[in-house]
Amino acid sequence: MKKVKTHFVCQECGAESPKWLGRCPSCANWGTMVEERADRAPAATGSHSGLQREPARPLLLEDVSLEDVARYSTGSAEFDRVLGGGVIPGELLLVGGDPGIGKSTLLLQTAHRIAQTGSAVLYVTGEESPQQVRLRAERLGAGGSRLYVLAETDWLQIEKHVEQLNPIFLIIDSVQTVFHPALPSAPGTVQQVREVALQALRLAKDRRTAICLVGHVTRDGTIAGPRLMEHMVDAVLYFEGDRHHRFRILRTVKNRFGSTNEIGVFDMQTSGLADVQSPSELFLAERSEGAAGSVIVASMEGTRPVLAEVQALVTASAFGTPRRTASGLDYNRVNLLMAVLEKRSGMYLQGHDAYVNVAGGMRLEEPAIDLGLALAVASSFRDRALAPRTVVVGEVGLTGEVRAVTRLEQRVQEAEKLGFDQVIAPGGNVARMKGFFAGRSIKVIGVGSLDEALRAVLGG
Repeated sequence: MKKVKTHFVCQECGAESPKWLGRCPSCANWGTMVEERADRAPAATGSHSGLQREPARPLLLEDVSLEDVARYSTGSAEFDRVLGGGVIPGELLLVGGDPGIGKSTLLLQTAHRIAQTGSAVLYVTGEESPQQVRLRAERLGAGGSRLYVLAETDWLQIEKHVEQLNPIFLIIDSVQTVFHPALPSAPGTVQQVREVALQALRLAKDRRTAICLVGHVTRDGTIAGPRLMEHMVDAVLYFEGDRHHRFRILRTVKNRFGSTNEIGVFDMQTSGLADVQSPSELFLAERSEGAAGSVIVASMEGTRPVLAEVQALVTASAFGTPRRTASGLDYNRVNLLMAVLEKRSGMYLQGHDAYVNVAGGMRLEEPAIDLGLALAVASSFRDRALAPRTVVVGEVGLTGEVRAVTRLEQRVQEAEKLGFDQVIAPGGNVARMKGFFAGRSIKVIGVGSLDEALRAVLGG
């Protein structure tokens, strides 16, 4: 009898080892190595053999037809923005997010809107029964004669139903519950997730059916399973938000057919998720003007400028080691900017606790918010408030210089539209764009260093 070959695979990163290890040498996680069969088991006799594919042949690039790649809308302007204008036939999407954040709600609403156009949509659920999906659909007002629901986890059976229904859009919720019967490992393992994702890729490209895979996330917020899955798909989307806030953010971190780091903002209501057309107004709606430590920054999220409030609270520390916390911002970046303030601007911050937050639960990662963050810390430290209708933009270097940013004109236009009076921006940008700012109702002040910015907004 032939001996079955096995190896050990990390369930977090997909690293393989011929023997068991307590700690994965690739991702350094403990207890994640699981034994799996190394060779693929043959499928059972008489089982479905999957799609019959004709061998591919080389084509001249100029002979490739583009007639069937026109985008179609998801019915949500925010979702379309994140995808780059809509769904492309044959596109493979991967959506991740924390449990209970609203992934299934978003996709069920999307399925309903696409089905309303008269095209068939198949919603495959591996975690719920059809009755449970129907209950959610009743609450959301979703349904229709072309929206089908299938409670199935066998990939070969899912392929059969796709061939019969020929849907324009297929949702699999979630990929960790689906298994391929030709593999002996359990659903959710690296081997199964990798194989299901590969089969979904082939199905999408061969049948020109857009497929959306829902993925579980790990403790650190990344999509569970091998990183290879994120490389295979056309777009990776993260559904984010704080459960204590009503709005949610759909962020794209990879998109072959659109811009990355684009965001869509949704308002979680009792009847489902509603588009937020003006996120800046939502994030600034409850701002208290004239408060020390509050600064408005303009961040580019993909192609859209978003104004958000950065808040800082700096107080004397009661202990030898000061406490630093950051919510919605990179913790290491906060510490770096505080070190620059102390070294270049003479602020004694090493004896103070600092708490920094982005109001409303928004997460900002762009370097152009550096200057606003630094001024928020300085404002709280000196207990002086900035002018209430001021927006701050700029990247701060280690020597205290303020570096130029991209798309300043769009940020200024967004601030002007919302009624702000002035923008503190990098001097390099302002010098090159004097003609653009001339004649506008908003004043743009160029600064070349952190000290200049402090003098401009706090008087020194």
